[in-house]
Amino acid sequence: MRKRLLSFPFYAFTNQYCIAFSLLLVIAACSAPKPAIPPAPIIGSTNPIFNQVTVEQEGFIYENAPFPECHASSIVELANGKMMATWFGGTREKNPDVTIWLATFENGKWGKIQEIADGIQNDTLRYPCWNPVLFKNKKGKLFLFYKVGPTPRDWWGMMKYSVDDGQTWSYDEKLPKNRLGPIRAKPIELDNGDLLCPSSVEFKGGYWRTHMEIYTPKRNFWKKIDIDPNTDFDVIQPTVLRHSENKLQILCRSRQNKIVESWSSDNGRSWSKLTATNLPNPSAGIDGISLPNGQHLLVYNPTEDGKNDRAKLNIAISKDGKNWTDIYELENQTTGEFSYPAMVQTADGLIHVTYTWKRQKVKHVVLSLE
Repeated sequence: MRKRLLSFPFYAFTNQYCIAFSLLLVIAACSAPKPAIPPAPIIGSTNPIFNQVTVEQEGFIYENAPFPECHASSIVELANGKMMATWFGGTREKNPDVTIWLATFENGKWGKIQEIADGIQNDTLRYPCWNPVLFKNKKGKLFLFYKVGPTPRDWWGMMKYSVDDGQTWSYDEKLPKNRLGPIRAKPIELDNGDLLCPSSVEFKGGYWRTHMEIYTPKRNFWKKIDIDPNTDFDVIQPTVLRHSENKLQILCRSRQNKIVESWSSDNGRSWSKLTATNLPNPSAGIDGISLPNGQHLLVYNPTEDGKNDRAKLNIAISKDGKNWTDIYELENQTTGEFSYPAMVQTADGLIHVTYTWKRQKVKHVVLSLE
């Protein structure tokens, strides 16, 4: 198993504390014949809950495919330790032959990839597919959300579902007008079973706006919640973090070279004004998760807009959603595109990340935090 940590700063102590600390070490050495050596600390944190990031597994979901390009993966945990990933693939993004693909991960291996949705309208008209999102609710219903249309300014939302972990699927269903579903990152499930879907719109006028959509599966009902519609930020593709029973945070892709945030204190029913964080963003997709211990992970490109701005891909950790520390480099290249990550934590505590690898493949990395 490969361990790779970023460099971290050393913190100085006063002479007084150093002497006291040395005496404690002497006492400990005398009382313990084999003192344990702690693992290398996560960078930048003086009191981390996790001390070490370990790569348990990494590789590509497929080696060969009937399409030359792919993008925008999503991943979800199924029953019995299985995983499923989805992405769009075709000759090139925006081309009509771009369709939705998926594969299942079992016993440490990815199975055969299969096409699951396309944008065929009739015998003479076909549109590309975009940004699939997988989500499984607490009742075991597996949702696949995706978009169809000529461009992100003209696309519409689609969905299908499975009640047997993807062995069979429902018919494709078009979402109501002006409802797009989760636009790139996964939704979260509320206590009443509703799905809070992070969404956004790329308007024909050239500006971007983010919003939330609440989907009630039992009534097949959608409701839109605006988020700071008069903002000066151009923001899309939010990811949702949960801080407490009612406190939520979204982090958004932006054109302003920063990840932009908003907060909710009523479980997503209303949201604060959008503000810039200290995290850079080259107008690229991000994803985040909230851990059982109250910390949060974010996977993102730690760069600003410019040449080769998607050649680096990091994972950061935070206790409060405000102060973030990079803990792992998924990619640290000078050229190439490594982007549009997706991340989940499975029941065994492992972190699974998928992301676009040079637009040619989807990479899968499994990490443990200790």
